Amino acid sequence: MVSENCAKQKWYSLPLSGRPVFRAAFISRPNRFLVLCEDECGHAIRAFLPNPGRLSELLFKGVTLHILDNDQEKRDRATSFTVLAVERDGIPVMLHTHWCNEMVHSLLRDKAVPGLEQARVKRREIRVGRSRFDFLLEDDEGELYLEVKSCTLFGNGVAMFPDAVTDRGRRHLLELNDIAQKGTRCRVLFVVQTDHVKWFMPDYHTDLAFALTMLTVQDNVQFMALPVNWNRELSFRPGKSLLQIPWGYIEREAQDKGAYLAVLQLNRPVRMSVGALGDCFFEAGYYMYVGSAMNGLNARIARHARKRKKMHWHIDYLRAACELAGIVAIRASERYECNLANELVSLLTVPTPGFGCGDCHCASHLFYAQDNPLEHPRFQQWLQHVRMRPPSP
Repeated sequence: MVSENCAKQKWYSLPLSGRPVFRAAFISRPNRFLVLCEDECGHAIRAFLPNPGRLSELLFKGVTLHILDNDQEKRDRATSFTVLAVERDGIPVMLHTHWCNEMVHSLLRDKAVPGLEQARVKRREIRVGRSRFDFLLEDDEGELYLEVKSCTLFGNGVAMFPDAVTDRGRRHLLELNDIAQKGTRCRVLFVVQTDHVKWFMPDYHTDLAFALTMLTVQDNVQFMALPVNWNRELSFRPGKSLLQIPWGYIEREAQDKGAYLAVLQLNRPVRMSVGALGDCFFEAGYYMYVGSAMNGLNARIARHARKRKKMHWHIDYLRAACELAGIVAIRASERYECNLANELVSLLTVPTPGFGCGDCHCASHLFYAQDNPLEHPRFQQWLQHVRMRPPSP
């Protein structure tokens, strides 16, 4: 599992057992565990994706996937191929969550996880209560439970987990907390699939409940975030130190308030009366509305998800004619919506001046694109920048 790169560094290889790996171009993702792609010869391929995350900042049409050919082993699923990684800026990002545990097992054997150099693997896949934890370790102080999470969401010097709501992950934290209160040490190791970051935080924008649970149990459960460096041959090596977790900043920002981006899909052109704006025409396409709620952000987002409601804001009129394509929360302790609106002017078109900004000096809080902006690499890069803010004093 270990290969020498030079006298001072070790690169680790994945346990491929001689099975071939090839590259393919991503086409689409019909469901969470299936992707359609095209190999270098132009053949269409269906591949199993062992990762339930959204991965919206990684899976764009045409990006390079690393695919494992399973023909040499028995299979109990409908696809002959498995996605291992996706390339971002020419560097693979490991997507195979099951193999993340194999990575950690190898590092533990080599005493290459900072803070766990003295720990030995006693058992794997240990069932406790309703959960199953990845490792039971042992050192001179006794036993230690270790749960491993793979983190693929990163940018702007920050890594975050999860990228989708995880009730299961939150339950793991609560059960580890119960175990720790009974006297057995517990840790959670986030394996961050890049070494181009300095900070780790829970993604409180996406899953506020998970972030608040981390804050609640931090006195009993120790959290660790290990960066990993990958090369194009799908070999990896761990960082020499753990990432910083800014608990004070997380506590300040992980609240039920901030801004949001509501993306609406209009299937045909419409003309309608929009409150004080009067008669407005809207082309078919996608509309992004920037709003905020500095008290009860989750409730505001839930309100926009409903079509039927009393008309109050400009967006309510447009929402009645549209399908909801997605809502993105950008939680912040300070009001942030006008900053977002001013930045979006350079990314999207302003279709209706004055929409949604009667109480500010912005040109508009409504923006237009022919295609879904959530699927555009440039927009996702901007979204990472505004959501993954490095800690400030």
